[in-house]
Amino acid sequence: MKTYKDQMKKSVLLIEDEKSLARFIELELEHEGFEVTTVYEGREGLEKALNDHWGIIILDVMLPNLNGFEICRRIRSKKQTPIIMLTARDSVIDRVSGLDSGADDYIPKPFAIEELLARIRSILRRTETESDQNNAVLNFKNVSLDTAARVVTVDKEPVELTKTEYELLLVFMRNINRVLSRELLLEQVWGYDTPVETNIVDVYVRYLRNKLKSSAEDSIIQTVRGVGYVMRE
Repeated sequence: MKTYKDQMKKSVLLIEDEKSLARFIELELEHEGFEVTTVYEGREGLEKALNDHWGIIILDVMLPNLNGFEICRRIRSKKQTPIIMLTARDSVIDRVSGLDSGADDYIPKPFAIEELLARIRSILRRTETESDQNNAVLNFKNVSLDTAARVVTVDKEPVELTKTEYELLLVFMRNINRVLSRELLLEQVWGYDTPVETNIVDVYVRYLRNKLKSSAEDSIIQTVRGVGYVMRE
């Protein structure tokens, strides 16, 4: 017998205005056992996303009435529901904008349905693993990360991080003293087989260093030349 948690994991909100593509995705997901609700415009999609519980949201960028980036930001300000963004816009700045608005993954069109299904499974597995660890408070030097409240403090003062910055810090704080390669960080934070280049890791490490600086520490994230980064005791 399925539990409520199992049923919720299988519930998908698809927000896509291209009806033929939406129907194709819907049929494929239903074949895999997901329960799909489809919405074709932005404002209704946002309302559905906020007012109901979903295992995952699949969100197009270019939508009537309200674009996907704005929908993603508004969802993320209220909920941590996993979000995969779909778009025909495939520039680096668009991918970064999608991830910074709070998306868990970003897939450019056209895409193979097998890839979308694999990304969904990967995100749901990761979400389940994280939910098992979501009562921990992680501490390293003067930095504290409350995984339940998703709050980060430096010297007991709250620090505002984007979703991507938070996920990157979380990986570091779960792997103290372990040197993490750019490739591993890319996979852990941005997702398996992501189209984002590894130099985006360097950009976000720089963002984190700037936000986590205090009078006590110049930088708690150290560079290991030719390999990656580490938070070392």
